Amino acid sequence: MSSNRLKRIKDHILSENQCSEMATPEGSPLTTHVLNTAEGVPGSHMALSLHRLDTSLAVWSLLSTGVTNDDGRCTGLITREAFIPGMYKMRFETGEYWEHRGQKCFYPYVEVVFTITDSTKKFHVPLLLSCFSYTTYRGS
Repeated sequence: MSSNRLKRIKDHILSENQCSEMATPEGSPLTTHVLNTAEGVPGSHMALSLHRLDTSLAVWSLLSTGVTNDDGRCTGLITREAFIPGMYKMRFETGEYWEHRGQKCFYPYVEVVFTITDSTKKFHVPLLLSCFSYTTYRGS
């Protein structure tokens, strides 16, 4: 099969904005992993979005959306070509996540803002989460 035909098939199966290992052949330069530390399980099936700050307009531009997989990971948020230096934001829909688990939480969403200066490197932004707290760090 030609690569164009495979791309068309992939596009019918997965939307461009959905997290997928297929998003880039060499892997996404930006990944995340959500861990539910209250229960000691992955934060699976959590909706999230990636945004970049448009400095000329001082507004956030939506780049992609996704949902964490069964292991709490979302790897295909952005392609290497689209990953440029700038300020980014990941928004995790934590309120919906806890609601689906039959629990209430203090934070309806979590936004993690970070700056990329060297877009040739790989970045991992984990989120450790409970109903009443969260933490994040730059992982590898």
